[in-house]
Amino acid sequence: MSHAKKKPPPPGRQRKSPPTDWGEVADWYDQLVGEAGSEYHRHVVIPGALRLLALSAGERAVDIACGQGVLCRILQQRGVEVTGVDAARELIDTARKRGPAAIRYEVADARDLSFLPPGAFAAAACLLAIQNIHPIQPVFAGVAALLRPAGRFVSVMMHPCFRGPKETSWGWDEQKKVQYRRVDRYLLPRKAPIVTNPGTTAGQYTWTFHKPIEAYVKALRNAGLLIDAIEEWPSHKTSTSGPRAAAENVARKEIPMFLAVRAVKMGGANAATEPAGEDSGEHADDQNEQGHARAAGADAGENRTNPCDAGGA
Repeated sequence: MSHAKKKPPPPGRQRKSPPTDWGEVADWYDQLVGEAGSEYHRHVVIPGALRLLALSAGERAVDIACGQGVLCRILQQRGVEVTGVDAARELIDTARKRGPAAIRYEVADARDLSFLPPGAFAAAACLLAIQNIHPIQPVFAGVAALLRPAGRFVSVMMHPCFRGPKETSWGWDEQKKVQYRRVDRYLLPRKAPIVTNPGTTAGQYTWTFHKPIEAYVKALRNAGLLIDAIEEWPSHKTSTSGPRAAAENVARKEIPMFLAVRAVKMGGANAATEPAGEDSGEHADDQNEQGHARAAGADAGENRTNPCDAGGA
């Protein structure tokens, strides 16, 4: 496989490795997400994120890796003053075209948010993108700098335990008539390619960076962000026919698809620090790789050929 051609980085900001945002497939992604979000956005991710963000009209929020602006538009409709940041210029262009003009959009690396005013935001969000940014410590440190004291940061990701690309899958126990989730790897950090536009252009892919949950906890704490809520969200889908429908529905309810974490900025406190455990030998040469792989609607691309997923994730 080979990367599609990308625009060169600005002078003075040379990358050690190619960018991995979704700018090359912005049109396809915009069609997938649309004005109000993909199926998973509408039924699971956005309702949960809005509840955890707990924003009121007139407050300021920033959406990190905002894509084509689906969360930004919803927040703006609720009276929130919102800023969206994404590394893909094509997606930001699409977000601006969708409007409204009251939303501020910026093309920028999520690992450098220093261009935004410090201590100015009541909340920050990163939906279905943090697993496609590496390393994460600069992201969390940047978010902490932007938040006012007691400001909230909500990050939603594919569940690291049960939704690892290529390393987790559905299985069927014929004897027990039970659908189960197989997990082949979990603790060690790693990266894996995922197809950005499945079924169409060959050779276009981006990276997802797997980390265990403890790596996110440590990175948040090192940034001075204290976790006050963790939620695990299952798929909303339901099987209505077939001999395995009941077992599929039980498995969906028992095995979560998404992990949501809310962390609060600790005002005036000095956070203890220790290595966040982001890197292994597989990551040693990938310190500057960033991608915003939007997993909603595609289940991170992990099960497209798995017959056990015929009924949906």
